[in-house]
Order: sequence, then C-alpha cells, then structure tokens
Amino acid sequence: MSLGSRDATNRLKALSIISILVIFVLIIRLGYLQIYQGDFYRKQAEGNRIRIIPTMASRGTMYDCNDNPVVMNQPGFTVAILPLDEKIKPELIDNLAVLLKMDRKSIEEKIKKHQGFDPIRLKTNVGPEIWTILEEQKEKYPGVVVEAQPIRDYIYKTVGAHTFGYVGEINEEELKKHNDDNYKLGDIIGKFGLEKVYDEYLRGTPGGEQVEVDATGKPVQILGKKEPIQGKDLHLTIDMGLQLAVEKAIDDRLSEIHAHAAAAVVMNPKTGAILAICSRPSFDPNKFAGGISEKDWNQINSNPYHPMDNKAITGEYPPGSIFKIVTGTAALNEHKVTPEEIIFDPGVYWLVPKHNADGEALGPINFSQALAHSDNVYFYEMGNRVGIDTLGKYAKLFGLGEKTGVDLPYEASGLIASKAYKKKVYNEDWYLSETLDAAIGQGFNLVTPIQAAMIMSEIANGGTRYKPYLVNDITNPDGSVYKHFDPVVEGHLDGVDPAFIKLIQQSLLEVTRIGTAASFFGGSFPVNIAGKTGTAENPHGADHGWFAAYGPYEDPSIVVAVIVENGGYGAQSAVPIGKAILEAAFHLVPEPPLVDPQTATSAASNNDIKSGVKVSH
Repeated sequence: MSLGSRDATNRLKALSIISILVIFVLIIRLGYLQIYQGDFYRKQAEGNRIRIIPTMASRGTMYDCNDNPVVMNQPGFTVAILPLDEKIKPELIDNLAVLLKMDRKSIEEKIKKHQGFDPIRLKTNVGPEIWTILEEQKEKYPGVVVEAQPIRDYIYKTVGAHTFGYVGEINEEELKKHNDDNYKLGDIIGKFGLEKVYDEYLRGTPGGEQVEVDATGKPVQILGKKEPIQGKDLHLTIDMGLQLAVEKAIDDRLSEIHAHAAAAVVMNPKTGAILAICSRPSFDPNKFAGGISEKDWNQINSNPYHPMDNKAITGEYPPGSIFKIVTGTAALNEHKVTPEEIIFDPGVYWLVPKHNADGEALGPINFSQALAHSDNVYFYEMGNRVGIDTLGKYAKLFGLGEKTGVDLPYEASGLIASKAYKKKVYNEDWYLSETLDAAIGQGFNLVTPIQAAMIMSEIANGGTRYKPYLVNDITNPDGSVYKHFDPVVEGHLDGVDPAFIKLIQQSLLEVTRIGTAASFFGGSFPVNIAGKTGTAENPHGADHGWFAAYGPYEDPSIVVAVIVENGGYGAQSAVPIGKAILEAAFHLVPEPPLVDPQTATSAASNNDIKSGVKVSH
C-alpha cells in the first residue's frame, strides 16, 4: 500500500472516531436534558403559555364599638397588562392611555418598574364600560386583562377620615421599608390613620390563579386557583353615632363664626378609649382608594387649612388657661398657696405689667374662684411663686412634652416651656415675664388636643393617666378574637395630694356653674359638668379657642377637648361645640342616623367579593 493510501486510511479512521465521539456526547447530552433537566425545561416551556397571576385579598372590615361597619370593601375592577416575553409595543401603550385617560408617561413608568410575571396594574376601580371595550376590541389590547379586586369603601366619606385613614398603591420608598414583608409593586397598602398602623392585620394573604394564555398573551382559561385569605377585622372604640354628632357640632359652629379649622377628642377617662375624634377640615378617603386624580389632589393640597393634618393629634397649640390646671396643681402641692389664701386682683400684675383679658379686675379671690373665673393675675402670682423649673416638672408629671402613644401615625409631642429650650433654640436668657406666660399656658408651651383631653382625664379619674387607644379587638375572618387590647396605665400624678385633686375637680365644676362656661351650662344642663375654657394667643391671626370638660361630675365617663383655630375666646367658640358633644354623649338629643351598609350605594360585603382575572371564552 502506497504512503498516500495509508495516510488517507488513517485520516478516515480518525474522522470516524471523532464522529462516533461527537454522536456519543450528543446522546449523553440529550439524555441529560431529557432525564435530569426535563422538569426544568418543561416548566420553562409551560412558562411560555402559563402565567401565575396573584390575586389581592380583601382588607378586613372596621367596626365601631357597637359593631356597625364603618370601613368595608366594594367590588372593583383593575386594568392590568400580563407581561409577555417580548417588549410591550408603543401602540398598546397609546391605546391604553386613551382608553384609561392616563398620561402615557405614567404607564411607561409602571412598565419600567415592573419585575417578574405579576400583572402590571395600571388603573383601579374602572367602570364596566372599560371591560366591555376590552372584550370587544381584544386584538387592539393584546395581553390586557381586567382583574376583579376589592376596592376600599369608606361609607361615611369625610366623617372619621383622619382616624380610619386611607389606602393606596405601594411606592418605592414603602417597598424598601417593607422589603421582608412580601409586598410587591402594585400592592395596596395603608397610607394613613388606622389603615397604616394596622396594615399588617388588615391586608390579608394574597392568592393566585394559574392562567393559560395564547400567543398574544390573552388569557384563555384558568387552570388552577388558590383563594386569597381576607384580612383581619378591627373592632374600634369609636361610637359612630357620637362621631357623627361631634363632626356636626364642629361644622355647625365653624359655619356660624366663619372659622375654618378645629379639632375635638372624646374619650373615656377611666380607660383611655377614644369614643370620637375629629379634625377639620377633612377629606374623602374614597378619592385615594382608586388612585386620586390630579384635580382632587390639588384641591386638597392647596387648602390653606391643611385637610390632611389630623389636628387632634398633630396640631400643637398654646394650651391657654387649660394649663392653669397644671399650674394650680404645682402651687397647691408645693405649698406655695393654700386653698383659703386670698389674693387681690386689681386687673394687672404688680411685678410685670400683664393684664387679665379685657382688663377685668376680680378683686380678692381664692384658688377655687380664680380657677372658675380663669383669673390671669392670680396665676401669674402662682407662676412667680412656683418658678419655671417646677412648672416644667409638673407638666411632665401630667404627661406633657411627649406623645400620648395613641395608635395613630404622626402624633406630635407638644412642648414644655423651659430655660433649657430657650437657650438651645434662641441662645437667650430666661425672664420672669416668660415664667408668667408659661403659668397661664402661653409663651413656649404647646399641647395637642389629645393631650388636653389627657390632662382633663387625669383630674377626672383622680390622677391616673391612661394611654389613649382606638382598637378593642382584632378578629379573624371567622369572628374569633386574634388580639385583644386592655387599657394601659401610662402614669400617675405621683406625690400629688388627693385633696388637691379634689379641690381642682370642685373648682372645675364651678367653671360651668358660676365661671367662664356658666352661660351655657349653669342651671340648665341636666348632667353636672366640670370644665375649663381657654384662649390661646396667636401671633398670626385671631386667637384659638379651647374647651375641655368631663362628666358626669360624680362618676366621670366622658372627657371632651375642643379647639377652634382663630375662633377667639374659648367661651364663645369652643364651649358651644363641647356642649353639643356632651348632649349627644349623654343622649340628651336624638342620635344622628347611621348609614345602612346594605343599602349604601357603594357598600358591599367582604364575602361577596372574589378576586381574580376575568377570562372570556
């Protein structure tokens, strides 16, 4: 055999061996892919035609203390895009922008932020006409689905809005904060009020649907479904009948005196349970549930009286003469004055030229008379005798200068006047005139309406401070109690002689009999009421009016605190509101009718709402 023939034979053998090896490797690889990784690639193939679509759970219902529903859900529909493997076409975005009356950029932004196979939810609470158009023009909207989802329904609209709060779509900042809590873009989260504080209980557990889609991404059929678990319910301390009466009393009085902002707190002094709480102006949380429009938001945001502020817990005001309760407690308990000592009031204080309101002079008066008539000169003298440091100590004893701990977000702390505060903020020395201002609740002192209610509660119940709260029970969907809340004692007027507390109680009773609130209560009100009026100086306009009270005097069950911004004297602006609230609390007037959830146009039972994607056949 020639040399050339042998070379050709060797090359052929080598080629044959290589070919056999290649075929062997291919067979091994094919077997590996089919046997060992068959499930993996089968799932990938299924992923090309099957989508797992999460379905939202219904949020829990909120009930008042009499088991009347106050926040529920109603059936709603959300337009979403099922994410496809290919890029969403610009024509689809244009068509959706026109159909949903949305800005094109906002749709693009939602698409850009989206990850995974979850639906890209574009607009919630759309009307049935949108569903009809999408059904009739399927080819124009490939991959677009309509999800049936529960929409939050605040059946009393603006009433109780600051307490109940509102919900909205989670934003990126909230998503980072709740990174470990199974939240995703497009989820609904509590943004304000009780919705925010108790979101983890209210939100429930999402379910999901396994949906088969065609080549365009349009759902064809549902292959499987995991039902969502609705959220837990909140049973509140709020009495909705009283809440309605409180808000009406405020609205009526604001209209009469041409004021625009106010707040009120009604609570049980023996437990801290809040029976009603109101802030004006208010807003309709339903406008947030489906995504607030730019027009509605601008209307709220441009209101100079700040409807989104819960003034009952965030509004910080000089306490005015309500603070005389603190000053009086300090002076009596530090033995700087006796209940019987007579101090002469000539209308102006003798050390610093500070006057009573309108230059009034009461002449010789004792402690009880001074508190009943809210005499400034008497309490200037008490401030001088006690000193600013001791005033601050007793203010702190009453719980001022710190949050009450109420289960609502964004509560303010208020402020206790002190030398240290002035030095830190203004780098200035302290003067006697500032001590005198602090003694009558002016100057640097600041309290919130809920703190004013707390002061009155501590006097009413003999010196115990309870933490204000709004939720009695959290219950499971089957009605069983998941968590119960008992009253929490936060502190006591430790070291204060009970005899002095009793004297202050008696003096506050005189406020409504012969004092600054007597024209509204004296001799005509069937329940004995103890109270205190106040006027807080306001350098930016008309003064703010205060009234805080409790009753029945013999066995207190109700405490009321009211402030009217720019209302002038508390006796003219806040006392009429307080009286109307007390009339409602003691059932001296007819109770406002409650909303019937069965007939309310927007109300629907949680059990009637089924989440999921609408699939046409």
